Amino acid sequence: MSVSNPTLITFVIYIAAMVLIGLMAYRSTNNLSDYILGGRSLGSVVTALSAGASDMSGWLLMGLPGAIYLSGLSESWIAIGLIVGAYLNWLFVAGRLRVQTEHNGDALTLPDYFSSRFEDKSGVLRIISAVVILVFFTIYCASGIVAGARLFESTFGMSYETALWAGAAATIAYTFVGGFLAVSWTDTVQATLMIFALILTPIIVLLATGGVDTTFLAIEAKDPSSFDMLKNTTFIGVISLMGWGLGYFGQPHILARFMAADSVKSIANARRISMTWMILCLGGTVAVGFFGIAYFSAHPDVAGPVTDNPERVFIELAKLLFNPWIAGVLLSAILAAVMSTLSCQLLVCSSALTEDFYKTFLRKSASQLELVWVGRAMVLLVALIAIALAANPNNRVLGLVSYAWAGFGAAFGPVVLISVIWKNMTRNGALAGILVGAITVIVWKHFELLGLYEIIPGFIFASLAIYFVSKMGSPTAGMLQRFEAAEKDFRLNQ
Repeated sequence: MSVSNPTLITFVIYIAAMVLIGLMAYRSTNNLSDYILGGRSLGSVVTALSAGASDMSGWLLMGLPGAIYLSGLSESWIAIGLIVGAYLNWLFVAGRLRVQTEHNGDALTLPDYFSSRFEDKSGVLRIISAVVILVFFTIYCASGIVAGARLFESTFGMSYETALWAGAAATIAYTFVGGFLAVSWTDTVQATLMIFALILTPIIVLLATGGVDTTFLAIEAKDPSSFDMLKNTTFIGVISLMGWGLGYFGQPHILARFMAADSVKSIANARRISMTWMILCLGGTVAVGFFGIAYFSAHPDVAGPVTDNPERVFIELAKLLFNPWIAGVLLSAILAAVMSTLSCQLLVCSSALTEDFYKTFLRKSASQLELVWVGRAMVLLVALIAIALAANPNNRVLGLVSYAWAGFGAAFGPVVLISVIWKNMTRNGALAGILVGAITVIVWKHFELLGLYEIIPGFIFASLAIYFVSKMGSPTAGMLQRFEAAEKDFRLNQ
């Protein structure tokens, strides 16, 4: 345990710092808008880095490096797809969604926005979209808790049950106390830690393996096909990996960052910061996995843990190549990736339960203080359900992440994207888009048609449903007036 002591101390300091930030955010949380959207006060740096950190979970430092280590550069298509999708989301959705939510009843959540944007008096749009959020995000939260538990289990030799609670406790604590501001401020710290780890580690691995030329020769000697971007891939396979980028348009935890920006003027700068961060992080992730091939082929005596589980490549390189204190900081980056995604998912679920169910249907006269405390109670409730789902590490929860990403991307993506760029979209069009997108993902996944990732047909069919159903009706004068006022506001201030 001597090697683990500095790592343990680093983890404890890091977690304590995150909880302290939560307590600081508590002092700035006075009403439900503060708790759910930080009072729309995020500057461009916090908007950019919290959007990035909330997106990139433990997959960034474990799943992707492991896939690259195992199969080579052919696994990097997913990174390319994500970069393209994220950029288009910032370009077309971010600024417009910021002003549209403000002009449509100062909406705090996506279901709230849909309900106001399309004047849905029945509440059907709000209920269906809130249910989609709760179902998919509870699964998402469970996968984050599993990833955190695996990290604590492998780093400190804890039992899985102990690691489960240790990994989740700190995230629940600062989300519960500080709400959106705590999540966004901690995400900014976590994003900084992640980029530090992903730039430093591949550089040190390169130096340890003798430089660029020696490293590439070693990789080629091990398996020349590692350099082949099309190794073991098909056209449909590449399209499926690139299709992950479509998911960005419908991820509530990322879209919430756009809604919380202090003004639309902050968005352009936030886009530049966020895309730079994302490209450097994904490039570093690919490099860690790729250079790891050379390192472990030169040091087969220490390759056992990575051979058993390629997803440990970053963890093992950090332990082997760095002073235990620095290794502790680098391993904290994995914890940061897990915590940053889990915290905002818990908050989005809490928001849906508080704003879209409790306030709308149960207690319309609830005070702001009451709503904040209901929001906190909902964080605890969702967290406990997610921990229960994660209690069995073999329940294939992690395998459902791609399913949840596709579900959000197809159910919400076309609705969000088209609602901010096309004024003639109607309430029935939005409803058709959500239902067709979600059903297509479920059916396509079940039958595994064509070997194509289900988000692609889901996104296409949902978009067509929105267009044709909207054409059968027409928006009200109020809907058109609010859309045009928001679009004018966007163009004046971008």
